[in-house]
Amino acid sequence: MTYPVIGEHLYKHYKKQVVLDDVSLTLRESEIYGLIGPSGAGKTTLVRILLGLEKADGGRVELFEQAPTLNAFRSLGYMAQSDALYNELSAYQNLEFFAAIQGMRGKEKKRRIREVAKNVGLENDLKKSVSQFSGGMRRRLSLAAALVHEPRLYLLDEPTVGLDPLIRRDIWRLFHYLRSKGATMIVTTHVMDEVAQCDRVGLLSEGHIIAEGAPKELMRQYGVSTIEDVFLVREGAKS
Repeated sequence: MTYPVIGEHLYKHYKKQVVLDDVSLTLRESEIYGLIGPSGAGKTTLVRILLGLEKADGGRVELFEQAPTLNAFRSLGYMAQSDALYNELSAYQNLEFFAAIQGMRGKEKKRRIREVAKNVGLENDLKKSVSQFSGGMRRRLSLAAALVHEPRLYLLDEPTVGLDPLIRRDIWRLFHYLRSKGATMIVTTHVMDEVAQCDRVGLLSEGHIIAEGAPKELMRQYGVSTIEDVFLVREGAKS
């Protein structure tokens, strides 16, 4: 088995604040890994370090069992918390730009743009300027941009924030479809009802992974009925 992501003994601090403290994380092929934790727990910092967008103060990262490279980056689909979109362009033009920087051209590029727009429910909005989009539409367009080049690995930072329940359901169906086609995903969230959708979860608190495993296994291990309760048990054990 190959491992799309390996992070070992990662440390990160800003001035006197420790953000990550000896965090290790390995993603398996074709799994959805949920990185769960409250705001400020270090989820975004960890994702950025795994991507190579931010440098750790200690530890090492491998993508597809090698040091991060441009070729490895082209196998990634990244969706940040903040939407990196061009307001003055249409939705189609935004997707066209992101497809082009991933080396896509011609008919294949056009086909993928139409396909991912349909996947996220924006097929009828491609001609609209992004400046006209609601917050939920912008999130869906950002997700489409991460999907357009059909990457092997997705790092999605709170992808369903601002989406209504029906759209969130459809997005998670899409995630499971992508996994069935061989993709690996790390999804950060603080929405506990999304935890059951993940194959494994890591509970991140104050820069530490305090528990990790399949959601049902963790609940059975700690004798509770929700992942939120696992958090409470683990946090209580620390105090």
